[in-house]
Amino acid sequence: MKAGIVGLPNVGKSTLFNCLSNAKAQSANFPFCTIEPNIGVVNVPDPRLEKLAELVSPEKVLPATVEIVDIAGLVKGASKGEGLGNQFLANIRETDAILHVLRCFDDDNIVHVDGSVDPLRDKETIDIELQLKDLETVEKKLEKVSRAARTGNKEAVKEKEILDQLKVALESAQNVRSIEFKETDREEFIKPLQLITDKPVLYVCNVDEQSAKEGNAYVAKVKTEVASEQAGLLVLAVSIEADINELDSFEERQLFLEDLGLEEAGAAKLIRSAYNLLNQQTYFTAGEKEVRAWTVPIGATAPQAAGVIHTDFEKGFIRAEVISYQEYEQFGSEQKVKEAGKMRVEGKDYIVKDGDVMHFRFNV
Repeated sequence: MKAGIVGLPNVGKSTLFNCLSNAKAQSANFPFCTIEPNIGVVNVPDPRLEKLAELVSPEKVLPATVEIVDIAGLVKGASKGEGLGNQFLANIRETDAILHVLRCFDDDNIVHVDGSVDPLRDKETIDIELQLKDLETVEKKLEKVSRAARTGNKEAVKEKEILDQLKVALESAQNVRSIEFKETDREEFIKPLQLITDKPVLYVCNVDEQSAKEGNAYVAKVKTEVASEQAGLLVLAVSIEADINELDSFEERQLFLEDLGLEEAGAAKLIRSAYNLLNQQTYFTAGEKEVRAWTVPIGATAPQAAGVIHTDFEKGFIRAEVISYQEYEQFGSEQKVKEAGKMRVEGKDYIVKDGDVMHFRFNV
């Protein structure tokens, strides 16, 4: 799973990346500070994992992770290779989801690449560049498919209809993710194109300290603008997150947050939001050697979940022994869950639920 942090130069992307990953990407007050993408593997905060570890006392505790990529800032003309355009667009195409940082604060000491603060203009700048790149992809594909469609090939005729719709939408400045299509058409014709504006997006409104809890007028404008998109939105004071990140102890961090009237660090919310954006959920394995969180897509079957551990587990799947997290916590141990008759035995068709604690039986 890989989420890319994108935005115009100087909106706080690298500072946010540092907060999320504790890696120290270079961040400075000038455009194109980030040229090569920085990559960090970030733990997904989950109190359930901590509780299971407390109950089991394992040798190791391994959380679920998300890969975060800090991608170079984008400028007008990127789709035609301006700035670091081609490199940026190649990097973003490789991600599964987009964290789009928008500057929603005033500060005369931090230069804006366009000379003034306007998150809607900034969003439009990036949207247009991504749409133009997608349009280029669609037109190339359309050229090939049109030739086949002229011969009467039914599959090609159907694909051409979809591509024509995409072309019209992109030319009218629509993101592909907001266009209504049948799920079967999306899977067959659109997903293979790997269009950038089809990726799920979370808009991260970077605000000042005073706006960390309630947002501000800039945020209100962004909320209105993205209401019709299938997108998430999170308000985050990235400068505060950087300050919190510098504190050594958990207690100090909590006191800092309480002073600001915040329940938890925004970085933790963002990581969970990215995880949800990628349509992922967590199941656990719990034993004396390790308690571990595993990542599977929502809707995964028990054999597919087993395959995340090892492909042999999926191939030779026999059954899964399943305890819900709530019942594990309620009874306090696997043995007590068994004694209460609450452990379930599930077969190949079982759809994994978020928080399941699972053991797999398999034969290879």
